[in-house]
Amino acid sequence: MLSILWTILIGFVIGLVARAIKPGDDKLSLLWTMLLGVGGSLLAKYAGQGLGWYQEGEPAGFIASVVFAIVLLAIYVAVRKKK
Repeated sequence: MLSILWTILIGFVIGLVARAIKPGDDKLSLLWTMLLGVGGSLLAKYAGQGLGWYQEGEPAGFIASVVFAIVLLAIYVAVRKKK
């Protein structure tokens, strides 16, 4: 149970950092910010560790999580603008 709470907390922080780095008005709720961060973290974990870029627990994982969250945010903004 504590692992899930930790994942949500770190995902929220990563989502906030991604939104702060990417310019523009994203208008995401706190829930979507958290989901953005968790999604970026999951993508970074499986892509980064799968490709051998870093191991679990290394600081590069946090950086990769933020980068993947920014990519997810850019995709979200692009899809939302089409509507």
